[in-house]
Amino acid sequence: MENKNIRTKKLIQTALLAALCFVSFTFLQIKIPLPGGDASSLHIGNAFCVLASLLLGGLYGGLAGAIGMTIADILDPVYIIVAPKTFLLKLCIGLITGLIAHNYAKISESNDKKYIFKWSIIAAVGGLAFNVVADPVVGYFYKQYILGQPQEAASILAKLSTVTTFVNSVVSVILVAFIYNVLRPILKNSGLLLPVGKTNE
Repeated sequence: MENKNIRTKKLIQTALLAALCFVSFTFLQIKIPLPGGDASSLHIGNAFCVLASLLLGGLYGGLAGAIGMTIADILDPVYIIVAPKTFLLKLCIGLITGLIAHNYAKISESNDKKYIFKWSIIAAVGGLAFNVVADPVVGYFYKQYILGQPQEAASILAKLSTVTTFVNSVVSVILVAFIYNVLRPILKNSGLLLPVGKTNE
């Protein structure tokens, strides 16, 4: 079990990364209007969701992404209706990224820069590949069965969402690989890189 001091620091960092997810999606997005008043976006919010999971582990990182991006949806009149879907998907991105990076590759226990770089990319690809598949699929069923959209409209929106989600994921993998591998040694040297793993969580 992690001690109270580490837990407090993780919660603070989770809040900071949630804020980064919120800001990056809200202010750095290119919104693409879609039929029926819907929209899709080119954005880098997912990059910070993945970054949070690489730094803090799947649970804390997933919550950072889920909370930050869901609040961004709630405050946007176009996206407010899909906020529950956002929370679920961003949490899953974080959990999958953390599972690969920390539970399998255990990058937090390594000092090998090449190993860390390789597995940070693999973990990011794993989390975001899930999103490329799950976002349009979950979106299709959510919009058809929860929001009551016609099947044809939900299908078209799902296909368009696949394209933007893929582009977002490619950009996010490149961005997070750079940011994490630059930021990690800085945080480690300053004592701000918190432990992640079974011995601490």
